[in-house]
Amino acid sequence: MNTPSTPSGAGQADAPSVQIGALVPLTRPGWVEAGQHLLAGLELAVREVNDAGGILGTPLELVVRDTAADPQRAEAAVDELARLGVAALAGEYHSVVARVAAARADALGLPFLCSSAVLDALTEQPTEWVARLAPPQSRGWQVYADFLLSAGHRRIAVAAESSVYWVSGSRILRDYLSPRGGTIIELDMRVLAPTAVCDELVDSRATALLLLVGHPEPAVSIVKSVRRDQRLAAIMIGAPAGQPEFAEWVSLLGDDSAAIPFLRYLPERLSPLGARVETTLRERLAAAPSFVAFEGYDTIAVLAAVLRSHGAGRASTAESWPRVAVEGTRGQIQLSRTPGISVWQWARPPIQVVDRDPAEPDRFRIVHTS
Repeated sequence: MNTPSTPSGAGQADAPSVQIGALVPLTRPGWVEAGQHLLAGLELAVREVNDAGGILGTPLELVVRDTAADPQRAEAAVDELARLGVAALAGEYHSVVARVAAARADALGLPFLCSSAVLDALTEQPTEWVARLAPPQSRGWQVYADFLLSAGHRRIAVAAESSVYWVSGSRILRDYLSPRGGTIIELDMRVLAPTAVCDELVDSRATALLLLVGHPEPAVSIVKSVRRDQRLAAIMIGAPAGQPEFAEWVSLLGDDSAAIPFLRYLPERLSPLGARVETTLRERLAAAPSFVAFEGYDTIAVLAAVLRSHGAGRASTAESWPRVAVEGTRGQIQLSRTPGISVWQWARPPIQVVDRDPAEPDRFRIVHTS
């Protein structure tokens, strides 16, 4: 899908535009619902920028490319958007895709503000061209590990697939939990069927099972199998990567969708800006906006501020990352260098562990904060 978003704003329709390339998963095997929320946030922010006069009188335009969770497709999209003359790139949800896009943007000298992907090693080497709003995986998953310990879990099974993202998550959990008395039991989902996971959990005496697997499958099948096994009535299922965030989770699992804690990058209370954006996004999506939609909005808010202050030149945009100071929907956004992270990073985005309320699965409960 190649979709240019028409700029909004009275009297600006025939004016040249400042273009932002948007990388978004909008078809399978990408996580389509996440992509829709990300795009909704990006588009809303572009519309509000243009309603307020654009970039010094020039409308902002979003040029959307569907990555479909395919790294090669994303790399080709970056090349195309660079040829089209976009001022910067925004978006992407899947870490394995964002990593390829970031490497290509770095090679081309094209600024890329990554909205949602969390993999620590977004680029192999430090780069001036790439920045990120989502927290690094190591920080978020350590918060999740603290939640596990505080809830009394010491024997933790992980049903894991083999992608770099899941391998990285397993390593973060093991490195953090082992010195604190925790044990990670790895269940290799390349060889185990969802129904076989139950026997492994019983044999291992695990008290928690973490889903380090794709959505909807095999995550949904694993949850159904575990929930139906009376031997595992007391086990906690967790999903640090956020599979339960979206409405599709509830539609596929019903009551089984609840009480599965996951990471969510929202504050306990939204600012007035965040509350206003939430209301508008809810209308656009006909559903409660996920944290991914707010990440999309904040991405454009940062890029628009940079373009207004420093112009649309690619080099000036990249040079401006350390001078960013923008009030986003989830707090004040500033970018800095973080030890062990190769890109410019929002150092303190909010992090929660939440789950869906068993009594009302459409309602979220905060069970732990950073």
